[in-house]
Amino acid sequence: MAMQVGPSDDDDAPMADINTTPLVDVMLVMLIIFLITVPVVIQTVPLELPKVSSMPTTTKPENVLIAVNNSGDIFWGVQRLDSKQELFDKAVTHLKKEIERQEAAGTPIELPEVHIRGDAGTEFSNIGGVIFTMQRAGFVKVGFISEPPAGSVSR
Repeated sequence: MAMQVGPSDDDDAPMADINTTPLVDVMLVMLIIFLITVPVVIQTVPLELPKVSSMPTTTKPENVLIAVNNSGDIFWGVQRLDSKQELFDKAVTHLKKEIERQEAAGTPIELPEVHIRGDAGTEFSNIGGVIFTMQRAGFVKVGFISEPPAGSVSR
């Protein structure tokens, strides 16, 4: 491409080149805005979240089913318990009987599980107290029973 030094006859002709300088300026400004705002918008603690999978529970007769309703009442099966101390006493008795039964049968001892069904409106302190009581009684495996999401019927 040659450079012209003097006046030319084509001064009135339209320019055929596109001026891209304003476009580059706008793109650089947008890039700077995104570089500044993205770290501000994304403020999270880096965690490895658990993968959720729904598995059907295998209910054994020796497993303990505890329910906690909306008002914080505790049920062993369908029997209402008056206090966490009563829950503790019943859990210790149940665990001792189950261990004695398995020793008498000569089978390897497998501790029963606790399945807790909590009402959706129950305060966590009520359910947390039940978990703590059952762990203090000697139960190692404590699980929660929930409804599967709507539309996920498995056979």
